[in-house]
Amino acid sequence: MAPRPFWKGYLKLSLVTCPVAMTPATTENAKVRFHVLNRRTGNRVVSRYVDAGDGAEIEEDDLAKAYAKGEDDYVVIEDEELESIALESTKTIDIERFAPEESVDWIWYDRPHYLFPDDPVGEEAFAVIRDAMNAASVVGLSRLVLYRRERPVLLKPRDKGIMLWTLRYADDIRPEQEYFGANLVEKPEPEAVELVEKLIEKMKARWDAGMMRDPTQEKLLEIIASKRKGAKKRAKAAEPAGERPSNVVNIIDALRKSIRAER
Repeated sequence: MAPRPFWKGYLKLSLVTCPVAMTPATTENAKVRFHVLNRRTGNRVVSRYVDAGDGAEIEEDDLAKAYAKGEDDYVVIEDEELESIALESTKTIDIERFAPEESVDWIWYDRPHYLFPDDPVGEEAFAVIRDAMNAASVVGLSRLVLYRRERPVLLKPRDKGIMLWTLRYADDIRPEQEYFGANLVEKPEPEAVELVEKLIEKMKARWDAGMMRDPTQEKLLEIIASKRKGAKKRAKAAEPAGERPSNVVNIIDALRKSIRAER
């Protein structure tokens, strides 16, 4: 059974509007989560806010949001001031423009969501927008309030629905020139490239979701299962990392050995 949508609103393109619903495309519900206990009593531990100066506990009504402009120097922002900048993009995804799909680099993509019709009356309008975007190989760009903040979003047709991706802001992206600078090798040895191509061909396999196993999660579940049965299974200590080789190996020889090992 599909989970209930976490957002409902409207998809709008010029004068065409249709009701839609959205849910995150990914989940962490299957992850093992731990509670913090008092080892002596076995009771849950609760968190409380305390004053960093006198250590006194603070009531919720006395909490305030503030921006640090210096050490121990803050500008307090009141809730009314935050509400005054409330945005209209809370319930409507108004497509403002389109862009070629290949022009949006992957680094801008943030969180994926499934967008789908929320009413039979709007299914045809939704399908028309989806198929027209697909035929033109474009993505739609808009803005939407999600996770308590207005975010740029991208709409991309997928199967019978639309993927809605929240996008990162320009300030969130570090300039790659700082890391991919002139000190990197621009043209490696052709023979080495050819050997890596052979190695790639031998290691290539069709993508499968099974490749994304979480071995740490599996080991945690094994420990939990054994403890439920009353067994005192000790976690095996991780193998110590080997020493980093100090000698510089010949990359051609290393690649040839890698290819032989793959055989």
